[in-house]
Amino acid sequence: MTLFTRAGAALATLLTAALCVGSAPAGAAGTSGAPTATATTAVPAATAAPGLTDHRPCPGQPDVTCADLTVPLDRAGAKPGTLKLRTALFGAADAPRGTLLFLTGGPGQPGVPYVARMRERLPRALAEYRLVMIDQRGTGTGAIDCPDLQKQVGSSDTIAPTPDAVRACAELLGEDRNFYTTADTVADLEDLRRALRLSSWTLDGVSYGTFTAAQYALRHPDRVRRLVLDSVVPLNGAGVLYEDAMGHAGWVLRTACREQRCGFDPAKDLARVVRRDGNGVGVFNLLAIASIIDPKLADPRFGILDALHASAGGDRGPLDRLVAGFADPGGEPAGSFSAGLHAATLCADSAWPWGDSAAPPAGREKALARAVRAIRPADVWPFQRETAGAQGIPRTCLPWPSSRPLPAAPDRPLSMPVLLLAGDRDLSTPVKWARQVAAATPHAELVVLPGGGHSTQSRGDGARAAQDFLLR
Repeated sequence: MTLFTRAGAALATLLTAALCVGSAPAGAAGTSGAPTATATTAVPAATAAPGLTDHRPCPGQPDVTCADLTVPLDRAGAKPGTLKLRTALFGAADAPRGTLLFLTGGPGQPGVPYVARMRERLPRALAEYRLVMIDQRGTGTGAIDCPDLQKQVGSSDTIAPTPDAVRACAELLGEDRNFYTTADTVADLEDLRRALRLSSWTLDGVSYGTFTAAQYALRHPDRVRRLVLDSVVPLNGAGVLYEDAMGHAGWVLRTACREQRCGFDPAKDLARVVRRDGNGVGVFNLLAIASIIDPKLADPRFGILDALHASAGGDRGPLDRLVAGFADPGGEPAGSFSAGLHAATLCADSAWPWGDSAAPPAGREKALARAVRAIRPADVWPFQRETAGAQGIPRTCLPWPSSRPLPAAPDRPLSMPVLLLAGDRDLSTPVKWARQVAAATPHAELVVLPGGGHSTQSRGDGARAAQDFLLR
């Protein structure tokens, strides 16, 4: 396979890709009968102290301990069944600065396979912290596996699946789709804290992991010492139409051109191409992935700026090949990134033009169309506003059946010291989102990394900033 056809799958090998995602967990596939909770239903903590079982060396890492955390499928108790979540622990339980829980992205990405990566990226911090990582419910060894959806989108947020693939995934899960909100994961993390017998810990999350970490910190502020949010998702969830990211693309393209002295205006080229060819979703997917693996758009193996310019001049081939290659999921398995969990969580967690996830599917398309028409064209230029409604996030959740929405977190700011990291070229979680969260957070420190893309701790500057903060 060429580098281009591997580009979509490359997200799963990066630290915490969000795009922008095994076998079904016990009790998840092909079952029905669980009641749908209302939007105000809380997710209670377990009453009995949880524990970690089956301690053993992690595969390929003999100095890392893997163990299993067993949690209830339905925390309201109406539906029987449990989930076994694999957890990894590295370092001494009595580390000088306590325990660091690192949360990966998606939703859909496991945690345990990335322990080695974190040891490489945060060595100074991990000399003084114990590292804990977890395969969140529906990921990793217990991944939700929806074959058609997995085949079509892999780990991409932006590529739109077919409605049939979405419905087949929802049918596979049945009523169990109600038990994969971020609030369910937050309750799992609280069980993990109690199993580790910790009074408090430090959290570090990337991309969707920032949303999970912040939701935990809002619900359990006295349990969180410090918080690192890298590639920040707003506390009330991501903008499902991606207007902020699309509107940021022109600046990213023009900045890259200025640095490379390209001699043309790639933003105008993009605007011409997507209006002529109607390929806005594919081009946006290309740029969003590039903001992870090549944020300065300078890699000659891709030649993104030249491909845009050539296409605007009539030679469509290079750009068409890039768009097709970056849209190829590359056979990414659910254990590396579960597209089914990605759908179940995003559809439940997000605020939609049609309301929340309990809204009936029948009226959603009209509500989405109204929301798209309300977008100011200047806010998404060089893309078209139609691209916002055609990309994968709304197209996944339009046919998703009614399900339990994410219970609201307490309406209060984050109270602990918070470091926010943002790459100024990030088109998955644009820097605007980090600025908004920082402005609403009393003890926030915002670090914007020039030339940085998505997942800043996967590169030197973001990792250094995180370690400096963690070691204060």
